Amino acid sequence: QVQLAESGGGSVQAGESLRLSCVVSGSTSSMQSMAWFRQAPGKAQEFVAAISGSSNSPYYADISKGRFTISRDNAKSTMYLEMNNLRPEDTAVYYCNAELRPLLIRATRPGAYWGQGTQDTVSS
Repeated sequence: QVQLAESGGGSVQAGESLRLSCVVSGSTSSMQSMAWFRQAPGKAQEFVAAISGSSNSPYYADISKGRFTISRDNAKSTMYLEMNNLRPEDTAVYYCNAELRPLLIRATRPGAYWGQGTQDTVSS
């Protein structure tokens, strides 16, 4: 059974950084596309960034361009999200998302697998 486990969330001040990790287990094949989504209290879930499996090409939503960096270490079955210059509006539960099929995850096309989420809180 495929499982995604996020870690690295926490509480920081505005302008500080956090690094999230997502470890994949239970899969005999490597995940193709992986991504991060987030959901703030009272708001809809939104796409943050994705990374392909073949070329590790990143793709960013406007909310994360220039401040966030997505990466992955296939040998460790782990994806990362480095978040810099955090703002209070970045406060949300961040979810890891992944897809085994050769499909690119995008905002309107999430992968089949989800983690439980990790809470990030940014104070002003």
